[in-house]
Amino acid sequence: MSHADLPEIYLARHGETAWSISGQHTGLTDIPLTGRGEQNAASLGKRLNETTFSEVLTSPLVRARKTCDLAGFASQAKVDPDLVEWDYGRYEGRKTDEIHAEDPAWSLFRDGCPDGESLLQIGTRADRVVARLKAMTGRVLVFSHGHFCRILAARWIGQPAEDARHYLLGTASIGILGYEHNADEPVIKLWNDNRHLMG
Repeated sequence: MSHADLPEIYLARHGETAWSISGQHTGLTDIPLTGRGEQNAASLGKRLNETTFSEVLTSPLVRARKTCDLAGFASQAKVDPDLVEWDYGRYEGRKTDEIHAEDPAWSLFRDGCPDGESLLQIGTRADRVVARLKAMTGRVLVFSHGHFCRILAARWIGQPAEDARHYLLGTASIGILGYEHNADEPVIKLWNDNRHLMG
């Protein structure tokens, strides 16, 4: 595959929700966007409206699908169940400081969640997505979730899933995954870009 044929992956995190404001772990709970989240999704669309994508993929969860819709890509989008957020199990809807009050040593990116997904399980899911994305050509737009996108980026460049803890990603932000010279040199080209939300 020539450099021109290598895919370029645009990662779009969904817009703001009530739980993203409060800091509650939002995994499989199908929570809607806030009003500002909807506005930010529309701003994301304006940012991307002059970019052509060969494929558009979205998580089936409503906050990602609504972001995709408001950004103007619903007609092109295909739902990929692997793009859902981390299953937080018993920690769903809880804040990190509440969890630490019970288990001070707990780390999401090391320990996973009781009755939810382990780091190995979500890393394996991300690897399936990476394999599919690397087999595509052209620009691909993906609407997904904060923690899952962070793990996807780490696995794209061959880092352990645990290293995703270093990649902060805000709501309605954009990241771009690609290559430097060839298929053996995957890179993160852009990360946590939210210029479209300023002003």
